[in-house]
Amino acid sequence: MERIHTKFVHLPLVAVPPPPPRFTLDEWHLNNRFRNRTCLDQERLADSVLAESDRLIDQVNEITDTNKKDVDHKIDEKIKDIEFNKTEIDLQRKAVCMEIECLNMYIERIKDALNALQEDSLKIVRKCLLLRESRVGIDLCCDSIDTELKKEFQTIEGAKSLLGRTLEQANEQVRRLKSTIYFMDRDLEDKGNVLKIDKHNLFLKETSLNLSIYHGFAPLDPANITLDEWEQFTKESIEKAAKEINSARQLRSYVDTLLKQVIDDLWSQYHTVNEAFRKRIEETKEAKTKMEVQHAEIVRQVNEITRVTARLSKAISDKEGYMALAHTRLGNRAQRPGVELCKDLVEISLVNEVAELRNNVAILQHQRAEVQASLRYLLKTQIQLEEDINVKTNTLKIDEVDCMSLRQSMDYHAY
Repeated sequence: MERIHTKFVHLPLVAVPPPPPRFTLDEWHLNNRFRNRTCLDQERLADSVLAESDRLIDQVNEITDTNKKDVDHKIDEKIKDIEFNKTEIDLQRKAVCMEIECLNMYIERIKDALNALQEDSLKIVRKCLLLRESRVGIDLCCDSIDTELKKEFQTIEGAKSLLGRTLEQANEQVRRLKSTIYFMDRDLEDKGNVLKIDKHNLFLKETSLNLSIYHGFAPLDPANITLDEWEQFTKESIEKAAKEINSARQLRSYVDTLLKQVIDDLWSQYHTVNEAFRKRIEETKEAKTKMEVQHAEIVRQVNEITRVTARLSKAISDKEGYMALAHTRLGNRAQRPGVELCKDLVEISLVNEVAELRNNVAILQHQRAEVQASLRYLLKTQIQLEEDINVKTNTLKIDEVDCMSLRQSMDYHAY
């Protein structure tokens, strides 16, 4: 049988809803009362929620404002603390800088003292010792001047060694002060950066532009140093600077005392050496004067002996005439004839005269020999005296002229 095609075949199937339920009148009143009660409950709940919300909003706003004010106050206090510490460090830094300048002046004083000792005093003492080696003869002896000059040389060397060690200590103290300034500068720089950060934070408001919320995972409070540690660090930095300043001041006081003691010792030895020079020069002058007096007496005696020698020679020469006369008379009387050739008184007198003349001439010749020997000794003594006088003159020139002129240029002061 052929199927009947209608237009419903091509339409979708539609479900027909069931008829709405039917309620009773009591259910209707009950539902109205329930809806009314529910609305009232919701209204009361909404009023409560609104009131709580307003309270929470006011409370949160108050807490937020209080926290912000507290943070602002703490930032302000922190800024003041940093500024106070920064001021203290600045003052301490200025004190350290002033101490470095003062210590550098003391270092220059030590260097000046060392240079004066090395270039002036030590060279003068060495030259004096070298000049005194030019003494000759008996004057080249180890006298009090040599002893005191060597002591002065040792005193200068000891002063140089002591000042050299003190100079090293002063340089080390300057290095420590500069190291202190370096760490204080780093601390000041860090505190300056913190001041910029905190002042910028204090300036920021909740309505400021360029505010942002951090969405990262790293903590925003990476600080691991406590406030006590921060305060202790600043305190230790200031205390360390004060300690270095105190050490530098003690060192400067020590340098003052050392320079005064060194100068006093050098002046004392300087005057001791000069006194030794003075006494030795007086002794040398006294010895030279005695020698000059002796030399004058020797010259006088030489002249006198020369005259005596001439007189003795003339006396001996004069006796030759008397001897010739006596011999001639004896020769003439030897020609007497016969019995006239007798030993009469004349003959005896002539013979005695000749013998006496021979004896006297021998005595005169012996005396002349002694006088000539004495003259030789006197001339030798005169030459020795002249040599000794020349030696003393050379010594006086070295000690009084050369050495004392050099020592006049020696000068010790506090530098």
